[in-house]
Amino acid sequence: MYSSKPVTHARRMLLYRALQCRRKRSSAVAATSNVKVVNDVRHVRGEYGCVTEADVRHFRSLLGEPNVLTGAENVGPYNVDYMKQASGDSGLVLRPKTAEDVSDILKYCNDRSIAVCPQAGNTSVSSGSVALFDEVVLSTERMNNIINFDPVSGVLVCEAGCVLESLMKYVDGHGYMMPLDLGSKGSCQIGGNVSTNAGGIRVIRYGTLQGCVLGLEAVTADGTILDCLNTLRKDNTGYHLKHLFIGSEGTLGIVTKVAILCPNLPKHVNVAFIGLDSYDKVLKLFSIARAEFGETLSSFELLDNTAVTYVESKLHLSCPITNVHPFYVLIELASSQPNVGQHMENVLEKALGDSVISDATTTDQMSSIQKIWKVRETVIEALLKLGYVYSFDISLPLNRFYEIVELTREKLKDVADVKTVCGFGHIGDGNLHLNVVTSQRNEELARMIEPFIYKWTSKCRGSVSAEHGIGLAKTQFLEQTKSKSAIDLMRSLKNSMDPKCILNPYKVIPAVAASDQ
Repeated sequence: MYSSKPVTHARRMLLYRALQCRRKRSSAVAATSNVKVVNDVRHVRGEYGCVTEADVRHFRSLLGEPNVLTGAENVGPYNVDYMKQASGDSGLVLRPKTAEDVSDILKYCNDRSIAVCPQAGNTSVSSGSVALFDEVVLSTERMNNIINFDPVSGVLVCEAGCVLESLMKYVDGHGYMMPLDLGSKGSCQIGGNVSTNAGGIRVIRYGTLQGCVLGLEAVTADGTILDCLNTLRKDNTGYHLKHLFIGSEGTLGIVTKVAILCPNLPKHVNVAFIGLDSYDKVLKLFSIARAEFGETLSSFELLDNTAVTYVESKLHLSCPITNVHPFYVLIELASSQPNVGQHMENVLEKALGDSVISDATTTDQMSSIQKIWKVRETVIEALLKLGYVYSFDISLPLNRFYEIVELTREKLKDVADVKTVCGFGHIGDGNLHLNVVTSQRNEELARMIEPFIYKWTSKCRGSVSAEHGIGLAKTQFLEQTKSKSAIDLMRSLKNSMDPKCILNPYKVIPAVAASDQ
């Protein structure tokens, strides 16, 4: 079997130390032993059991001592997320190897009413993958085997801890590609991707994971191993139970295996990086691209000039075109036909003549394609070097897509601590990543911008979370996207499948978390 590479301990330690420094500077989280205030929401620790030395001894007998981590230096790195927005106080990390291990852990924790925080690559931007209080962290990083790949059907079956980039390289060697591609592909794990229904840069072509995942295996709160690991494209036999776990962020069960349909690797790929003078022209170009390129259009990404400027200055990457423009678009075409590049050039030449675009460069060379994509994929990395990043992952109608960036800039123009406001995202599926960068976490500023952005999004009938889930960061804003009846049904499912609410408590629909308690 093929093993994918886990997230390095060194990277976890860097994040942990960075958070420790921020904790000394900031009062973002006000905590007592049983209460924490996060994003102005008061969370009360549930009536869960506390981990004892007897519990630790039990887990060591189950998993082996190296896979039961205790002590601040070992556990600390698992207590901070990638964006350094959330931190927990877990004192125990468990690293199972098999679904049976997960089952034994959950059965024991359910019997003892011990809360569990499932954690994959920990690249969440919604604070959904770290403990809030002292939940046991269950890391899937050792569950990293590829079980099977069918070169005829293109169906990949693998364990949840496989790193996305490793899966991409593996199926590439068989003439296929993963339908999912993310900027965090070197760290994120497929189980976490499925649990958050991650989107990424090619949703316009291949859709979300809801459609690409054929089946999965998951372990429920009482330790039951639920085998829905179907590899058929058509199976219309009753409820589609896999959908309960796709996007549920580990609150209904822990995904342990995944069967995913992989498309054929395109023989010809062409990428263009384009400069435009206005957002209206971005929309015109998108209409042209959909009409002209049809099924060969695999990505249509937008970056504003601010985002590109910081990628250049903070990461020392060069913008693919020399002239400065308010907006940039990255288009990727993928096809089995060799004329895709010439078609791209013909369409862009006409768009240039019609003054829709102002400048463009195209390439079919893989090294150049990777350089262009790196500009798009490293925006958050660049912004994190600038300061503290408030990142908003929202879906909007395309005619209102960039408006909220301009409104946020205007609202914050006189706030001294704000370093920049920028936007980038997936025009093809209406997913905007709006970012506000400050010198450090500022609770007063957070209270100003979060309700403003989410209320505006709701008025536009958008979504407060496009592809990163609700996690802990957005629980108070869920009602701005979902109706009360929908939330009540979600809560009913949670209570039915996890009566003791041990799975990822306080997230999505908190079991014990409310501002009025």
